[in-house]
Amino acid sequence: MSYKSHFKFNKQERSGIFFLLLIIILLQIGYFVFRSFPMEKSVASFSADMQLQAQIDVLKENALRKDSIKIYPFNPNFITDYKGYTLGMSVEEIDRLHAFRARDEYVNTPEDFQKVTQVSDSLLKTIAPYFKFPDWTKKRRQYATKNNNQAKSKKQAFEIKDLNVVSAEELKAINGIGEKLSARIIKFRDRLGGFLVDEQLYDVYGLEPEVVERTLKRFKVLNPPQIEKININTASVEMLTKLIYLQRKVANNIVSYRDSEGSIDSFAELSKIEDFPTEKIDRIALYLSL
Repeated sequence: MSYKSHFKFNKQERSGIFFLLLIIILLQIGYFVFRSFPMEKSVASFSADMQLQAQIDVLKENALRKDSIKIYPFNPNFITDYKGYTLGMSVEEIDRLHAFRARDEYVNTPEDFQKVTQVSDSLLKTIAPYFKFPDWTKKRRQYATKNNNQAKSKKQAFEIKDLNVVSAEELKAINGIGEKLSARIIKFRDRLGGFLVDEQLYDVYGLEPEVVERTLKRFKVLNPPQIEKININTASVEMLTKLIYLQRKVANNIVSYRDSEGSIDSFAELSKIEDFPTEKIDRIALYLSL
């Protein structure tokens, strides 16, 4: 029997063998592709999940920022009920501050604030960095401390004169006050109708705090003028504008606020009015009545 007949194929058999080999090869290729496809899909899915989580984290962070209340520097003497609530103060603590301010008294240090309101040490530590006291109150404390120490060590070598009658020539005797500043002080005093408190000297434009300190060692308000206070609940814009501390825009805002709210019940309420100079509210209040 010849072996040649076993390896001799006709055309139909050769075609069958060819297609069989082709199918085997395609199956092998499909197997390798199938094995690699799920892993790539898993990696891609994992990468997509990480990106989605990152987007969620950003959205959460933005939401927290929107929900949080940003604190800006403020004068703690003029905390409204709403402001106190946002700071974390209790109703009793806010009421203590308002009762203290109703006596026309001011806190000048974080320690004073805690003594009046009785807030906790932890809350004071949180909000005290945002306290902003007017410069003149700081200078006043420094001046008072320095003056008291000097008074204990020796008596004053000169007589204190009234700031409301001092002349320009006498003012020029103070180091730092020349021709222009002395004239400016007199002009400011005349516009006020006379100084009501020593601290108003800090409001003279161009007068440095150190020079004010030296001046107040020699001159003080001994006889404040009698003034007719302006009723803030009935005054017109023109009347309010006559007050040297109020610009016309602020006077308009006061009248608009008063008309919308019905009345202004406390001077602390003025801090709610747009553009109101809250750092000078204590001096402004000297000229107003409710």
